[in-house]
Amino acid sequence: MRFANLIRSKRLGIGLLITLLASCAASSDNYREILTSPNRPDAEKGLDAVRKPDAVMAFYEVKRGAKVADLFASRGYYTAILSQIVGPEGIVYSANTTPRAELHERVKQPALANVRIIDGPFDKLAVPQDGSLDFVLIHLDYHEVPADVRPAMNRRVFAALKHGGTYGIVDHSAKEGEGDTVAKTLHRMDKTLVIKEATSVGFRPDKEGTMLSRADDTRDFSVVKIRDKSDRFVLRFVKP
Repeated sequence: MRFANLIRSKRLGIGLLITLLASCAASSDNYREILTSPNRPDAEKGLDAVRKPDAVMAFYEVKRGAKVADLFASRGYYTAILSQIVGPEGIVYSANTTPRAELHERVKQPALANVRIIDGPFDKLAVPQDGSLDFVLIHLDYHEVPADVRPAMNRRVFAALKHGGTYGIVDHSAKEGEGDTVAKTLHRMDKTLVIKEATSVGFRPDKEGTMLSRADDTRDFSVVKIRDKSDRFVLRFVKP
């Protein structure tokens, strides 16, 4: 009897393991394949080698069906990528401080039907405040947000995310101790200041990605004048 029960128990365990593995495989997103979408402009595909969006999205573990937001979306580089990752079951809130005509026109494409434009000032960021979002990203533009606006923006991001939700901040690295003093000149941000500001509103630092690190960056040049040569930090914060 004990032996038979043990066999049944092992079979149940193996069956459960197979089910879990199948579930994981079914939910795994092929980020690299998404980048080959014919709907992506060639100009954006040309940025992939430096920005490595497949590695960045895998690091943040963005999944199908997620509700996400892309802050400072500009023309929609990450908005379009996120749209394909989360699929029709998900939602992408795409935010700029002022309307970008090219993005508004772009989201008329059927492939981007899950995108919601939420233009407006970031201290009043129009993301849902009901704790329903899974992920919020601000890519290479945290330094563009004025110092007096960032606390309110971060608080609204915190309120938007569900418990366990992720806030991703990617930006050009300034020298340690420079804070945001070179934000307007070199378009860089001190990572330690970002961590301080995010944690001050309740976020917990989770981990840092190294896929965009560059040891040869002297951090003394403008990333606008010399492009694609900067060290970029990739920070992941979690709402407890």
